[in-house]
Amino acid sequence: MAFCIPAGFQFSGVHCGLKSDPQKRDLVLVTCSPASVAAGVYTENLMYAAPVELDRARTPSQDVRAVVVNSGNANACTGPKGLSDAHEMARLTAEAIQADQEQVLVMSTGIIGEYLPMSQIASGIASAASCLGNGELDWLAAAEGITTTDKGPKTAQREIVLDGKTVRILGMCKGAGMIGPRMATMLAVIATDARLTPETAQSTLQACTDASFNCISVEGHMSTNDTVLLLASGAAMDAPLERDDLNSFGSAVQEVCIELARQIADDGEGASHLINIQVSGCATEADARRIAETVAHSNLVKTGIAGADPNWGRIVSAVGYAGVPFDRDNLGLVLNGFCLFQNGAPVEFDAAVVSQSMREQRETMVELTFAEGSAAARFWTSDLTVEYVRFNSEYHT
Repeated sequence: MAFCIPAGFQFSGVHCGLKSDPQKRDLVLVTCSPASVAAGVYTENLMYAAPVELDRARTPSQDVRAVVVNSGNANACTGPKGLSDAHEMARLTAEAIQADQEQVLVMSTGIIGEYLPMSQIASGIASAASCLGNGELDWLAAAEGITTTDKGPKTAQREIVLDGKTVRILGMCKGAGMIGPRMATMLAVIATDARLTPETAQSTLQACTDASFNCISVEGHMSTNDTVLLLASGAAMDAPLERDDLNSFGSAVQEVCIELARQIADDGEGASHLINIQVSGCATEADARRIAETVAHSNLVKTGIAGADPNWGRIVSAVGYAGVPFDRDNLGLVLNGFCLFQNGAPVEFDAAVVSQSMREQRETMVELTFAEGSAAARFWTSDLTVEYVRFNSEYHT
């Protein structure tokens, strides 16, 4: 796959010993010269990790030079020492690239409750700084380096023309487990050479996150480290985007975020299906989202889809306890294009045919229709398999 690298950025990914396998990268640098505009969206978990505390205080900003990321250790629930170590990661990075430490953002992911081995981190930062580059292999090394239990790197990109200038948007993320809405165990960096103000970068990122990373789950467990960063070098143009161009840019960023979010849900630990839940006809978007999220979190729904069982009763009963009022006589359900339930009553269908469609397709489409209004929402999750239970029962030990 060819990557459209935004102008102004360099990337690297190295192994420094946080992961036991020496072939797996675990320390990543993303740098911008000159400084980039940066925005961030973070976990809503009150037990947020040290890097989240650091980054929140530094974004939005128009003066960020680098992001340093370690995988294999979350630096979460580590008290004052953890925050001190996060600041030291920023200081070491700033020293390595000749920047101020306030110009550096930090992200970590991995095991909760363990202190960072700072001597290895320091060595990794020095090594990563020495091999920065703006090629496709440099980008891929960084995308690989932020992963933990992921099956592989997750990337997405768009290239658009705004006011005669070609703008590149390139994103990477990680996440496969401990995934819940309002952010999850996921990190993402989206780099662009568009020119933005800190305010428009923040509003754009928040809107795009709400439509993507906040619409996925694997098991609904909200993490301590979730961070999405948008970095804009401005190298593609002289003036910040406004009006229609800004809207077009936001749409492209949202497409990138949705593509990355879907990859996270599809890579749910042990998953055999990506579940796409679409709800329409609700009184408000909040109602539609609440229904979609409730269905997505039902273990009975998830295990049924894992077994290719078109058990519509599990789905409509989950709708019923979402806490959203609706007219039961107008509820409809379509699964993989097959109508199973309409106007509040079952519809005759060939269960074997529907089951076969579920077995043969990686993505299962659940469409729920109401007659309360015109609001809609969509949500992605994964099914629940025996492999998920095995993996997470053995993860730490």
